Amino acid sequence: MRDLGTAVVDRGRYPDARTPWERESWRTAALGWVTDRLAGHGLRADGALEVRLRPWSVLVRVPVAGRTAVWFKANPPASAFEGPLTGALARWVPEHVLHPLAVDAARGWTLFPDGGDLFRAVLGRERVGPREWEALLRQYASMQYDLVAHAGEIERLGVPAARTSGLPAVFDRLLAGNTALGPDERARLDGLRPRLADWCAELASLGVPDTLDHADLHDGQLFRRSPGRFTFFDWGDAAVSHPFCSLRVTAERACERYGPHVLPRLLAAYLEPWTGDGRTAAELRRAAELAWRLSVLSRAAAWGRTFPGASDAGPGPGQAARRLLELTADPPFGAG
Repeated sequence: MRDLGTAVVDRGRYPDARTPWERESWRTAALGWVTDRLAGHGLRADGALEVRLRPWSVLVRVPVAGRTAVWFKANPPASAFEGPLTGALARWVPEHVLHPLAVDAARGWTLFPDGGDLFRAVLGRERVGPREWEALLRQYASMQYDLVAHAGEIERLGVPAARTSGLPAVFDRLLAGNTALGPDERARLDGLRPRLADWCAELASLGVPDTLDHADLHDGQLFRRSPGRFTFFDWGDAAVSHPFCSLRVTAERACERYGPHVLPRLLAAYLEPWTGDGRTAAELRRAAELAWRLSVLSRAAAWGRTFPGASDAGPGPGQAARRLLELTADPPFGAG
């Protein structure tokens, strides 16, 4: 394992991206760490590596003798919290997440077990109806609810704060720092600022506490363990924010697959774990409407963290600008 041997490298849509993998000293250190951590579990690497290089991570599938493969992930500094966060989640909500085999918080390295079938792979080979998406949203919301008590600890792990009361400041920072917005687009967003402050104040007043927001929970970010049961992973875009900000990405993917008529069912499934704390169904729905729109702030911030100082033509500012402009569109299940 300390000798690279054969490695199949996938660079996806980023053939020119520079990652630590290009440095021999880094590869040697990283793969040596994997070897040592496997040995600590009585395991041994055996076979060719599959390397996935993206600007936001290095991911290596490591075949292991006598069992399923394991995965090494290296995060950049902006998302180095992912390993410690995954380890903490395995303690707090063990039934919902992967349990890392090893974490090096200082270097942003994590060794994961194989999680089984991606939900995306299941969707590609089976007839899966909307009820599975309802189940995953219900399970995910239940996990978020259980993590409310740990929100402060999650922040102390380095997970970015995008708390409901602080979202106007997040918007100001994103708008000021974005280099891809045109003058007309910037003026539109500037004009939206007073309404955005009102939305944030109203959302905070509804009393749903901040907790962990995955910020990019789509069908490639979770494993389907069995019908109706899921394992959530890939927390590199996460933030501590309003929980309902998580709904949008998942619901949009399901609506793309089945049509917009499934959205009321998805919304009801997601909100179910949040009932019973004295809030009415109308209040929870209104909170979901507001958070749907405001969720783009965490997603825009994640692009900015991933590509700091990128040029106007780079993916960071452009993607962040597109997310910010989505603030001007009304949610699909109610006016903003």
